[in-house]
Amino acid sequence: MATEEVSKPPSLPPYPELILTALKSLNEKEGSNKSAISKYIESKYGELPESHTSLLTAHLARMKESGELIFLKNNYFVPGPGSPPKRGRGRPPKAKDPDAPAAPAKEPGSPKPRGRPPKPKDPIAEAVAKATSGMPKSRGRPPKKPRGEAGADAGVPAKVAAPGGKKGRGRPPKVKPAAVEETNNTSD
Repeated sequence: MATEEVSKPPSLPPYPELILTALKSLNEKEGSNKSAISKYIESKYGELPESHTSLLTAHLARMKESGELIFLKNNYFVPGPGSPPKRGRGRPPKAKDPDAPAAPAKEPGSPKPRGRPPKPKDPIAEAVAKATSGMPKSRGRPPKKPRGEAGADAGVPAKVAAPGGKKGRGRPPKVKPAAVEETNNTSD
C-alpha cells in the first residue's frame, strides 16, 4: 500500500502571493472585493483546499492589519509607493525639530531617584514610635474617647445632644406637625 501514490493538488504559492497577483491582474480602478479575488484564484489554480474561503479571509485580514493592503468600501487595494505608511494605535510621537539644540547631558554620578519622594519625617512621631516599640500592642478595638475630649482635641465643637436625652439608633420617627393637631382639636 505504500507504493500507491495519493493524488495531491499541485503545490500552491503562499496565500499573500496569490492575493497580490490576483489584485495586480484584476487591476480594477476601485479595488477588488473578496469574491472577485477568490474567483480569480479558483480559475487560475483549479482545485483548492476545502478551507480556501477561511484561509483567504484570514490572510486578507492579516495583510490589511500589517498595511500590505488597504481596505476601503469593501474593496482591497495595493497601496501605491507614494501612500503614507499605516499608522499604529495611539497618539503619534512628536516630530523632532532638527534645528533644536541638543538636550544637555546629565551627570552620570547623580541619577534622579525613581518613584515618589519620601514623606518628611516627623521627629516627635519617630520618638514616640521608638519609645513604644518594646511595649506590646493592646488587642482589639481602641476604646472610644468621651465626647468632650474628642471635640476639644479636633478643634471642632462637640455636637449638641438631642433634647430628649440620648440619641437612639436608626432612623428617628416621623414628627407630625403641631398645627394640624390644633385645627382638628378646635373643630370638636
